[in-house]
Amino acid sequence: MKKALAVAMVLVMVLGMVGCGSTDASTTDATVTTDTTNTTDTTATTAETDTTAADTTSVSTDPVTITYCNFNASGANEAVLASMYEKFHEQYPNITVEIETIGYSDYFTQMQTRVAGGTAPDCYELNIENFAAYASNGVLAEISGVDTSGINQTALKAFNVDGVQYGIPGCFSNVVLVYNKDLFDQAGIAYPTNDWTWDDAQTAAEAIRALGDDIYGVYAPITYNEFFKVAAQYGGSLLNADKTEFTVNSPENITAATMMVERVTKSNVQPTTAQMGSMGDWDLFESGKLGMIATGIWSFSTFADACKFNWDIAVEPGGTQKATHFFSNAYVVNVDSKNKEAATTWINWLASSADAANLRIAAGWDLPAITDQTVLNTYLELTPPDNREAVFESLNYLVVPPIIKDYSMMSDIITEKLSLAATGSITAEEALNQAQEELTSTITLK
Repeated sequence: MKKALAVAMVLVMVLGMVGCGSTDASTTDATVTTDTTNTTDTTATTAETDTTAADTTSVSTDPVTITYCNFNASGANEAVLASMYEKFHEQYPNITVEIETIGYSDYFTQMQTRVAGGTAPDCYELNIENFAAYASNGVLAEISGVDTSGINQTALKAFNVDGVQYGIPGCFSNVVLVYNKDLFDQAGIAYPTNDWTWDDAQTAAEAIRALGDDIYGVYAPITYNEFFKVAAQYGGSLLNADKTEFTVNSPENITAATMMVERVTKSNVQPTTAQMGSMGDWDLFESGKLGMIATGIWSFSTFADACKFNWDIAVEPGGTQKATHFFSNAYVVNVDSKNKEAATTWINWLASSADAANLRIAAGWDLPAITDQTVLNTYLELTPPDNREAVFESLNYLVVPPIIKDYSMMSDIITEKLSLAATGSITAEEALNQAQEELTSTITLK
């Protein structure tokens, strides 16, 4: 009960976070890495087996039923996940998997309650920020006895805490610059390239904005989740190296925030909230009235269906350097599961099998976290967009958010202040100064 209550208290603080990859879930900060999925690393990452580890060195053939809960299939890919299970069950007929899919908005509230109440499923899905809290509170089984050499090592390390593997990455995705080729043609300007800076994007955005009162050049949310990445693009970070002090109002961060805010308040190449009306950013792009949008690769299938114009992608522009969002979700095993062996067999197959990967790619879902270039080449053959190589090139510039105990509070404070700046109520510098003061006074770092 003591452990359950502790977990419940911590998990309340991390609800609503966006899942991103890192190189170490216990020490993540907004720093750029140079790992890429184009590099095949065949070094297996396994942890020593202990009394809580799931060892599948020799898989039992006794009939067993396990429970699996996820959020990532919700909305569009439940049938794809069901097809994956059919393939799995053909290979492991003794393992029956009862699959439950819950929408993202409800998932972590429900999982918090189940973990605290001792009714968590045998295995389930976590995003990176929630993973860190679960792993540090002893509710996840150590993963061992499985071959992880075919899994992308950057994603694998994201779910390793202090040398112990607590999760297997099932997928990853990132953010790219999606652009409307027709608007670029109308403005008479060259298409974005993978080496563009935000200065280049601003010049193009102004040319596109000049096409009409209801046409805009670029859109990127002015929120915490966007800001920590753009700060890294200008050499900044939200915390110092050992996470003992906030550095939100550093000169680099002020430069980044000013660029973001002035796209709305000064040049108006990005629409205000009033100008957006009831439209979302995807709606605006799909309407053909937005030149560029920084968004995730999960948008491709939606844009392919909805956009009646030519579009493509490029690596997201940078400031003094490149920095790209990296999202990854883990499959984990409940430390209290009575069926750890079967649960680990299922999640490892789901993460690393070619059958599962091919189904994921064919559905236009996110990318499987594998290194099999033969399988990944299938992804490159899908169009639109034509420049899918930019997805993989972007992985050279991975950046992850700083994970702290009061992550949700930090995110809310920064978003609130940036939102005020986006309305013109305060400057970007004033917003970051206020955020720095409030964060320092309300959050105690280690």
